[in-house]
Amino acid sequence: MHGLLNNAEVRWVKAAVAAANNTDSNSAIIDTQGYESVMFAVPVTASVATGVAKIQLEENDANADAGMTVVDAAVASAVSGATNDLASKVLVVEYFKPRKRYVQAVITSTVANIAFGEMVAILVPLQRPAQQGSTVLAKGFGQG
Repeated sequence: MHGLLNNAEVRWVKAAVAAANNTDSNSAIIDTQGYESVMFAVPVTASVATGVAKIQLEENDANADAGMTVVDAAVASAVSGATNDLASKVLVVEYFKPRKRYVQAVITSTVANIAFGEMVAILVPLQRPAQQGSTVLAKGFGQG
């Protein structure tokens, strides 16, 4: 089998964040040892015109928020042109072959209100099949 479940691990890493124009909220810290890539995905659930929604990655040699540094190219952002035009869409950012062991995603909102849904991380392990972690309740696989 060569489905996604054998090749990627899914983790729930952040609760939803209520609408605000000054959000600055971090995901759980991911230990990337044994993984070649990590991708974070967070939906925007509401937006007000001119609001800016952003996800950016940070990394650290230590498993700690203090000392995290920005991963320059690992950023995705969108500007709301009209109320709720960003709603039901997703910000996604991937970090391939992280330089430091620990990575977290930071979501921010500026200018006008943005609300975010729950965030997941998808990790690609160096060895397969991938083992699903404790935040996955159950899994299924179908093949046609």
